[in-house]
Amino acid sequence: MATEPTIDYDRSVLGKEVPGETIIVNREKILAYAAAIGETNPLFLSDQAAVQAGYKSLMAPPSYINALILSSGRPDPKVNFGSLSFHSGQAIETYLPVYPEDAISTTSSLEEVYAKTGRSGTMVFIVWKTELFNQDGALVAIARESFVRR
Repeated sequence: MATEPTIDYDRSVLGKEVPGETIIVNREKILAYAAAIGETNPLFLSDQAAVQAGYKSLMAPPSYINALILSSGRPDPKVNFGSLSFHSGQAIETYLPVYPEDAISTTSSLEEVYAKTGRSGTMVFIVWKTELFNQDGALVAIARESFVRR
């Protein structure tokens, strides 16, 4: 049975929470994002529809979280493996709506680094966790992203 290789990376980064920028969510950007993804749900397009449904205004589609994650600061874990790197997956758990004028802050941490060997050889996975909070300190969403090096 083969053993997984020891992965050379900066272990001091593992689990360390790093704050990112705070972004003020913009109504026009929400509407532009909704148009770009072909969103048709009136909760994401109309204040009137959202208020009638019990929300305080239109809100960002849940996948808008992707745009907010980009502002999160992430230290380089200096993974010394392979020469090719790519995004391999993402999962977002949403807890609260994101509204125009919300101030969203992020905290990111390196959750794990592990090797996996398959038919195409060994790959190293780098998993980041980003938590997003609104101006009241309430947890809005948690995103986990995986990147692969090979």
